Amino acid sequence: LLLLYFFCIQCGSIYVGIMGFVLAQLCLYVKAFGCHVCGKTFTRKCDLNVHMRTHTGEKAFACDICEKRFLRKSHLNVHMRIHTGIKAFCCDACGKRFCDGSTLKKHMTTHTGEKHANCDACGKGFRDQSVLNKHMRTHTGEKPFSCDACGKRMCDQSTLKAHMRIHNDEKPFSCDGCCKIFRDQSSLKKHMKTHTGEKPFSCDECGKRFRVRSVLKKHMRTHTGEKPFSCNACGKRLCDKLTLESHIRTHTGEKPFSCEACEKRFRDKSTLNKHMKTHTSEKPFSCDICDKRFYSWSTLKKHSRTHTNEKPFSCDECGKSFREPSILKRHIKTHTGEKPISCDVCGKRFRDSSGLKCHVRTHTGEKPFSCDLCGKCFCEQSSLNKHVKTHTDEKHVTREKDFVISQI
Repeated sequence: LLLLYFFCIQCGSIYVGIMGFVLAQLCLYVKAFGCHVCGKTFTRKCDLNVHMRTHTGEKAFACDICEKRFLRKSHLNVHMRIHTGIKAFCCDACGKRFCDGSTLKKHMTTHTGEKHANCDACGKGFRDQSVLNKHMRTHTGEKPFSCDACGKRMCDQSTLKAHMRIHNDEKPFSCDGCCKIFRDQSSLKKHMKTHTGEKPFSCDECGKRFRVRSVLKKHMRTHTGEKPFSCNACGKRLCDKLTLESHIRTHTGEKPFSCEACEKRFRDKSTLNKHMKTHTSEKPFSCDICDKRFYSWSTLKKHSRTHTNEKPFSCDECGKSFREPSILKRHIKTHTGEKPISCDVCGKRFRDSSGLKCHVRTHTGEKPFSCDLCGKCFCEQSSLNKHVKTHTDEKHVTREKDFVISQI
C-alpha cells in the first residue's frame, strides 16, 4: 500500500493521504499562530515572530550608515533610500518623487482632496490615520513622549525629535541659497519662501497673502476676533499658542532665550531676534519717506504712521484714536481705573510697566537721560525733552516777544 505524505511548510506538520493534502493546504489560510500578549493571530509563524518585536521592542535590522534600527527588513530597505537618494515612486499629477509607496499614497490625497479619516470629537477630516491619531491628542491632552533632558512632554515623536535638537544644538537642515541652518525640515521650507517670495496662502477677507497656512490661520482671527487660548493664571484669552506661552512667562518670570553677546534674557524668540540686531547694527527696514532705518518690520510700520498720521486703533469708550495697540491698551485703563502693577518699595500702583519703571528711579536715584548741551540728568525722557527746549532759540524767541508786549 502506497502512502502519500504531505509536509506543511507553514507549521512543520506532516499529513497522510488525500485528506492530508487538503489539511496541508488549509494551514496556509488558517490563522493558527496567536500572540500570547495581545491575542492577535497570524497564518505564518514568521509573521508572529515579527509581530512579537512590537511587544519586546527588539529592532533586529540596523542601518550600516547611521545605525538606526528597525523592526522589519522592509522598513530598513525603505530607510536606505534616504542615504542613496533613490526615489523610485513618482506622482503622476505633479512629478514629485518619493522613497516609498506609502508616502506617495499620502501625497496623492493633496491632489484629490480626499480625507477619509474623521475626528469623532470635532468632525475634522484628515488624509491619513496617523495624522488623525496625532490630532486626537489635542482633545485628550495626551502627551506620551517625554524629553530625557528637561522632562517636557510632547504629543508626537516628530515634535520630540525636533525639540531634542534644542538641547544638543543640532541644526541638520541648511538653505542652499544663504547657508542658514535649521532644526527641522518645516522651518527650512518656510525660510525658502523668503528667497522665492512665494506666498501661496491668501486671506479671503482682506486679500493679504502669507507664506504658511498657520500664519494665515492666526491672521484670520484678527477678523473673527476668536481667541481660543486662555491663561489658567489670569483668564486672559490669546489668539495663538505661542502668544499664550509667552504670556504665561509674565507670571512665572521665565526668560528662556538669552543673547550670546550680552547674556540678556528674553521671554520669546522674536524679542531676542530684534535685540540681536542692536549688536550687529543691522537695520534692514527703511522708511520710504525719510529713509530712517529700523530693526524690524513692525517698528517701521509704527513709524510710518507718524508720516500718514494714521491712527487705526480707537477706544470704544470715548472714540479717541491711537497709532499703536499698546498705547490704546494703556489708555483704556484710564476708563477702568485698573492699575495692576505695583511698586515693591512703596506699594504705589501703576497702569503699565513703563510707569512703574520711571517711578522706581525715584527710589534708586537713577537718572539715565542726560542733556548733551549741559550734562544735566533726568529720570524720564519727557523731562529731558522739556529741558532741551530751554537751550533752543524757540524759548528765547518766546521770551523776547513777551518782553516787547510788556513794553507796549
